[in-house]
Amino acid sequence: MKKALEQAVFRFNELSERLMDPAVLADHREVQKAARERAELEEVVKRGAELAGVERQIADDEAVLRGGDPDLIEFAKAELPELRARQATLQARIQELLLPKDPNDKKNVIVEIRAGTGGDEAALFAADLYRMYTRYAENLGYSVEVLSSSALSGLNGFKEVIFQINGPEAYSRFKFESGVHRVQRVPATEASGRIHTSVATVAVLPEAEDVDIQIKNDDLEVDVFRAGGPGGQGVNTTDSAVRVKHIPTGMVVTCQDERSQIKNRAKAIRVLQARLLDQMQREQAEKLAKERKQQVSTGDRSAKIRTYNFAQGRVTDHRIGLTLYRLPEFLNGDVGEMNDSLRAADVQARLQGKTLADMKAAAAADAD
Repeated sequence: MKKALEQAVFRFNELSERLMDPAVLADHREVQKAARERAELEEVVKRGAELAGVERQIADDEAVLRGGDPDLIEFAKAELPELRARQATLQARIQELLLPKDPNDKKNVIVEIRAGTGGDEAALFAADLYRMYTRYAENLGYSVEVLSSSALSGLNGFKEVIFQINGPEAYSRFKFESGVHRVQRVPATEASGRIHTSVATVAVLPEAEDVDIQIKNDDLEVDVFRAGGPGGQGVNTTDSAVRVKHIPTGMVVTCQDERSQIKNRAKAIRVLQARLLDQMQREQAEKLAKERKQQVSTGDRSAKIRTYNFAQGRVTDHRIGLTLYRLPEFLNGDVGEMNDSLRAADVQARLQGKTLADMKAAAAADAD
């Protein structure tokens, strides 16, 4: 840790000097880039200086204990436990700050929710998840934009809904939601009152920027058609719906929510870029896992991550073993406690060179 901290301080000072260089100040992009990196290092430098001060005080008190002055020895004995506790806290925080940053954390996200097994009930649950995420996003001050949706006819459910969440560090707040979400409840359509189990899948993708994924027009096959399903005047009477196929990968995105063909095409391209970026990053993670000869989580969407049990009023995250007995509030967007716990668990896992998926696998093995 000491070497990494020294490197961080050196880089911070180097960036401070760059931001005073007239040549750098003349380039707006370079100024932004240097200022952003410097801001990310600011806390670790501050905590490092604080740790150095605490360690000097500890060394002084330990020297007093060897000095023999009774009055000073009593003072040092009283002060040392608090100083050592502060030292441990600062060391842990610095270790956390020095962990490699996820380059996607600051990006907006595209969330895809799809009804899984469970028929109509799964589609209703998909709508519940959509409402939960949009309300959580609103609580954070983020904006939400629907990119594509396929509603369930006659019911307030979704076969699929894709939407974008825009806000500072949106990906860092939503990235742990990827996976299979399971609901256990009595469906409104079930006369006998039996509890059914249904699932919906959630994929959280960082919004791809042009510098991340560049799509050539020659690689796209674009079809237009008349939008179907419920819609306002003009939606179902013109060829405004767009289907975009990425020829190299065979990936297909359809968008029909807007009246404008141009707007639907733009939305479809955004979803396609995010999916391609997600695919590229998962392939890189899989390659890294093989090189390490160990399994690395790649955000596999087939893994069950959470259960929502209405009979018991609880929601349980299986990766960290956390159960909250306030399901109605949770589904109404009060997701903060769960999210903070997942983020903290992720930090602890990475400090041990592990992932949340590793922790889940270990917990399952212990349970067996």
